[in-house]
Amino acid sequence: MHHLDEEEKEIIKKFLDVKGYDPNAFDPDLLNELEADKEYQHVLTEYGADILGSDNYLKLKSFIQHGNVTVFEHSIHVALCAIKLNRKMGVGGREREIVRGALLHDYFLYDWHDGEAPGNIHPKLHGFYHPGIALRNATRDFALSEREKEIIRKHMWPLTVKPPRCREAWVVCMADKYASTLETLKLKKGKIRVNYA
Repeated sequence: MHHLDEEEKEIIKKFLDVKGYDPNAFDPDLLNELEADKEYQHVLTEYGADILGSDNYLKLKSFIQHGNVTVFEHSIHVALCAIKLNRKMGVGGREREIVRGALLHDYFLYDWHDGEAPGNIHPKLHGFYHPGIALRNATRDFALSEREKEIIRKHMWPLTVKPPRCREAWVVCMADKYASTLETLKLKKGKIRVNYA
């Protein structure tokens, strides 16, 4: 288990900017536990099998998101965190839409680190523009509910300026920030142990 040093705790506190935040409550092992949980695996495959098995979605395995974590792995992490947040905090969001929106939130289908990559039309402003690109790709490839679209469109709030308008989008927005923090600080490495495809 990786223990956070004081510098890492301060980085997380600044990133999350939460008053009264307890850095000792930030659990780097959470994603490992969620990946190993059979119930969470079942929920992911029950609601996301068509997404996880599609040829275009599998392309996400070839694009790095944070550190050594691929966009595919990151999306799984976010979906698992979102399920847990929704359940543990009693949010009451619809799990099907949470899972599907989380899996597709970064479905932009290019290497965002490469400014010349096809599809990377705003390389220096990826954080601002990729939700719209992901939404366009997702609506092209999958049938989405309005809440699933809202999740994809607003997952980068506050960069998206307009805040999420449904519980499901708030849950995925927070799960994305949690998983991204773990991945960016390299507290969570890539390599999902379960083959969801």
